[in-house]
Amino acid sequence: MPQTNEIAKIGIVTVSDRAFRGEYEDRGGPAIGDYLNEVISSRFETAARVVPDESSEIVSCLIELCDELRCCLVITTGGTGPALRDVTPEATEIVCQKMMPGFGELMRQVSLSKVPTAILSRQTAGTRGQTLIVNLPGQPRAIAECLDAVFPAIPYCIELLGGPHLITNTKRFEAFRPIKK
Repeated sequence: MPQTNEIAKIGIVTVSDRAFRGEYEDRGGPAIGDYLNEVISSRFETAARVVPDESSEIVSCLIELCDELRCCLVITTGGTGPALRDVTPEATEIVCQKMMPGFGELMRQVSLSKVPTAILSRQTAGTRGQTLIVNLPGQPRAIAECLDAVFPAIPYCIELLGGPHLITNTKRFEAFRPIKK
C-alpha cells in the first residue's frame, strides 16, 4: 500500500573526480534537482552527494542513501561512459538486488535520436531494498532527456517497492499507474 503522507527522500549523486576535487562546477546534480522540482508536485526532500570515480566511494554512497537515509529513489549522474574510470554502472550492480535493464535501454534509445555517441553510454537501473537507483549520463541536457523518457514509470516502481506515493506535475506528464480492477 503506497504511503501518501510521507515526505519522499531522493538521493542525487554526482560521480566526477574533477567535481569532487572542486576543479569543476557540478552541473549534473543541480540539473537533477531542478528536474525533480519541475516534475514532482508531492512533498520530497533531496540528499545530494559528490563522489569521485572510485567504485568503493560510489558503493558506500549508494548504501548510505538507500540503507541509512532510506531514500526511495537515488539518481546518479556521470561515470556511465566507456572511459577507464567510468565505473558507476558496476558500482550500482554491486549494491542492487535486482537490475532493471529496461531503464537503460529506453534512455539509450532516446539519446540515440539526438547523438550517435549515445551508444557508448552504459546507463542502468536497479533496486536495493525499497530504493530504485537510476544511472544517468553526466551532461545536463542528456539528464533531462533521459528522465523525460523513464520518469513516468518511476512513481509506480517506487510504490511497488513499498515507497511513498509520488505525484507528478500533470502539466509535464502524468505518472503511469495501471488501473486496478
